[in-house]
Amino acid sequence: MSQENAYNPPQVWTWEKESGGKFASVNRPVAGPTHDKALPVGKHPFQLYSLATPNGVKAGVMFEELLALGHEGAEYDAWLIDIGEGDQFGSGFVAVNPNSKIPALMDYSTPEPTRVFESGSILLYLAETFDALLPKAHAARTEALNWLFWQMGSAPFLGGGFGHFYAYAPEKLEYPIDRYAMETKRQLDVLDRRLAETRYLAGDEYTIADIANWAWYGQLVLGRLYDAAEFLQVQEYAHVMRWAKEIDARPAVQRGRMVNRTFGELETQLHERHDASDFELRTQDKREAQG
Repeated sequence: MSQENAYNPPQVWTWEKESGGKFASVNRPVAGPTHDKALPVGKHPFQLYSLATPNGVKAGVMFEELLALGHEGAEYDAWLIDIGEGDQFGSGFVAVNPNSKIPALMDYSTPEPTRVFESGSILLYLAETFDALLPKAHAARTEALNWLFWQMGSAPFLGGGFGHFYAYAPEKLEYPIDRYAMETKRQLDVLDRRLAETRYLAGDEYTIADIANWAWYGQLVLGRLYDAAEFLQVQEYAHVMRWAKEIDARPAVQRGRMVNRTFGELETQLHERHDASDFELRTQDKREAQG
């Protein structure tokens, strides 16, 4: 950027116009609801409110993995939250997640309904509720949590940093794209070095750490995020690629990434999920064929 076009910040920042970019219409510098809208509640104790972004995919995959393990109590309803339309600012959703981000979860099986927000918190809550997908041994459990929280702290540089400036910003700017591409590749290298040592992130056992990281980094190297696989030369990370493909082949992962999905091939979109049969009967291709 030339000096002539350089931005000189004012002494006090004020919100005078939309910042531009794909999500400009729903970005704002204050919290709280913008409108009254109650959330729907289905027949199951667990009510998921989400969209199949990487963070949303974590929750869908977790529920499907629990059901695959035979935990019938993990049946759930998944309701679509359209963040492009501002559904996350409805009063009902804000009551579940005051941060207005998906996914959000209500558990009606507890004496008083329990709200759970932040995708990592949802994974940990469900793992502890069903005693599944989190190692019991102290060292392995700690390692799984290390990698779960690593993802929660690292992925914003991939999503809000690299993804925003590479794919969504109103203009391509060299400095932020270079800065966040460098950090994304460093993070991939961190994962690659770990996965050169172990099958999964916590060791030999598939855990919530793998679910959380796969939703972001696995889908990135599989070419599903930002159309950036070639730009980032993801094939360099052979161990991440091996891990990503292995997890991608799991039937529960394939189902989970369909939940609340509104993009891609119609047969991969399940806007709402209320029963296991919905994957066969209510995908968007079948719904449109039915009129």
